[in-house]
Amino acid sequence: MGTGSKSSHQSYAVSPTALAEAPAAPLDITGAPVAGEGADLAGVSAGASGEAAFEVPELPEPVVEPAPPAEPPVDEDPPAELDGLLGTKSEPEPVAAAAPSEEEAQEASAEGELQSSGEEPSAEEDVLLQAEDIEEVEEEEEETDPPLTPVPAAPPVGEPTGTPILVGGDDFINSEATLVAYDSPDGPREVLLTHISEEAEEKLLDALSIPGTHMEEIQVEEEVKERLDLDKEKKLAELTKTAITSVQHKLKGSLPMSDASIAKHQAAVDAVSAVLNDPSISDDEKAMAQHYMDQLDVVKDKIDNGGSVMPWMDAYEVTATKMVTKQIPVPDGDPEPGTLAATVRKASRIQANLDPATGQTSWDGVSRSSAKGTEYEIDMGDGWKAVYRPYKDNDPANTEFSLRGQLEVHAPAGAGHGKDLVDRLEQLHLMNKPMTAAEGEWTYLANNIQAQGLEGSAGMKAAMETAQGLQDLQVQEIVHQRMESLMGLDSDALQTAMKRIHLEASHKVLPMKVEVVRDAVAKASGFSSGAELAASPGYEPTPSTGGKWLTWSRFDVTGKKAEIQSAFKGRSLSHNLNGGDLASLLGVGVLASTEKRAVMGIGGGLGLSEQADKMTGGANSVFLRVKKTPSSPGGGRLIWDDPSVLMQRSDYYAYNGDHYGAINPAHHNYNAGAITRDPMKIAKFTGSSNEIMFRNGIDLLGAEAPSRIVCHTAAERSSILASLTARGITQLGGKPVEDVLCTESDY
Repeated sequence: MGTGSKSSHQSYAVSPTALAEAPAAPLDITGAPVAGEGADLAGVSAGASGEAAFEVPELPEPVVEPAPPAEPPVDEDPPAELDGLLGTKSEPEPVAAAAPSEEEAQEASAEGELQSSGEEPSAEEDVLLQAEDIEEVEEEEEETDPPLTPVPAAPPVGEPTGTPILVGGDDFINSEATLVAYDSPDGPREVLLTHISEEAEEKLLDALSIPGTHMEEIQVEEEVKERLDLDKEKKLAELTKTAITSVQHKLKGSLPMSDASIAKHQAAVDAVSAVLNDPSISDDEKAMAQHYMDQLDVVKDKIDNGGSVMPWMDAYEVTATKMVTKQIPVPDGDPEPGTLAATVRKASRIQANLDPATGQTSWDGVSRSSAKGTEYEIDMGDGWKAVYRPYKDNDPANTEFSLRGQLEVHAPAGAGHGKDLVDRLEQLHLMNKPMTAAEGEWTYLANNIQAQGLEGSAGMKAAMETAQGLQDLQVQEIVHQRMESLMGLDSDALQTAMKRIHLEASHKVLPMKVEVVRDAVAKASGFSSGAELAASPGYEPTPSTGGKWLTWSRFDVTGKKAEIQSAFKGRSLSHNLNGGDLASLLGVGVLASTEKRAVMGIGGGLGLSEQADKMTGGANSVFLRVKKTPSSPGGGRLIWDDPSVLMQRSDYYAYNGDHYGAINPAHHNYNAGAITRDPMKIAKFTGSSNEIMFRNGIDLLGAEAPSRIVCHTAAERSSILASLTARGITQLGGKPVEDVLCTESDY
């Protein structure tokens, strides 16, 4: 959907005075993290060659726990089940503990007396105690390194854009989620909305029992074709095929028969003759041997006389009826232990409603609009549920690409579930901790790698493998320290313990992973080291709040703003409402994507290509166009005369033509070679229908505000100005509102 010819925003029918007060100030997330810290991103297993080498930071000295009284021998192998979870059979070398002091020895002795008295905790209790210790440590760390986006206990009721939060790890696209509290007669309906990454889907699916996807083994009678045992024993088929292949090669090349080919033929004849001359063989075995001898007679003729190539020979097989074990899908039944029951149904979306008088969004908790695809309704127990639209069950060729990976988590009716909505992600095997400032740098680096196209840069693959190797090593180290307690667990408890260990390892090793990847990113982008990159003025590893959605910047733009402005000299970014109600748009305050408008309650049918954009994937973005700065712009336009304001975001992509924002490889409008994220290339776009897509939306009332908002008439301008003034909005993008609002007649 390109702007100008197809509208992405029409009238919302929202009162210009819908908001009674000024929008909330941006979240206070300006505290920069300590260099070298970030969040977990799954890498590739270590071991690649041919890449630039990276110095691996030294792992912190592990805390050596006192040896339990009945420690197994150090050379004892861990159980196979633990081996499988760990993903390796090797163990790190045990770290030698320093000799205990006299005081420590007395404490250890006292501890030993307690254990010998019969009060030793069980393996399960031991793991639970360790888990409690981990949670205490996490709580302490939250106090010193608070979340980038604190999770509200109760999101503001009726706020259309909800409350944006960041969740640690890589399970969610841009680590982003939104908490929305819809107004309803039964009290607030609080929902977490997010988009999980395709790589995280297997974890989520592992948490579910989906009808038809779980298998059970059954014994059935089946007719099978197989070779006779005597054939397998004497290798008659193999010998005959070897002779045929050798002679066939000579025939194809019109080559003389070699001694080797003749010898292979003779070896096969000798073996088959021995079987034929055995009086004890069965009729089937005699028929089998004759089958091969007939083939070898043809080979002999070709050796002697040459000629055309031979027909290919099949091995001799007989039909037998046998009991075989087969796996069949279980259509219904109780969920497997430890999983959540899921129902497969036609895809849908929350059918909310934005009140034109109050500007508040509401939803009854039930109404949904239909979509083209498949989704799972998941019972999470205690009145909680989730809705997920999977990648694997939504074929990009014939379903809505923009809905793939969308996840909703629904709390029971009532307020106060904000923190629980995030915690409940653990039931889906997804990360469930708010992102801290220390974690944010990893997501910032990952976004810059994609935005700047650094994935294939020299050393980047090796850096990612090194980062993953550091985490794997940390997991092994923790497992080694806790081997005795882990060996005493049953399968379910072991799974739980290993999940906690992986999370703990990820947290511990994160600063080192960030250091390795930051150094690789620095060298790929022209800096001498990661330290130099981190100290550069454009390096901003914390997100900014834009239109109640969180956006990450790219340092190649924020650090070179003058160059970007020079590249766009005489050119602007613009969005044309095509007859849409400008007052209603500014009443909401955001230029929102098709998918965001749906959950905000603005509804569908406002744009000319909404359905097409859902199929291409463009429905997750808003569309702008780069043009020569207009001297006489028409009304109903948003104009950014300084494109660097938006070009510093890391989530955009562009086409120098109208491709409906296609990112769906199965759609005919998609063109991988034509997509660019390079602002310098975008500045040179000449296509009249070029398009630049920004994920989720753009803040129209804050730092991302356009430099000009062109009204149709003076009356429209006066009405909008009065509305903004009444809401306490006196500046847009650092300029007085009066200077931003203009009319067609001003030019």
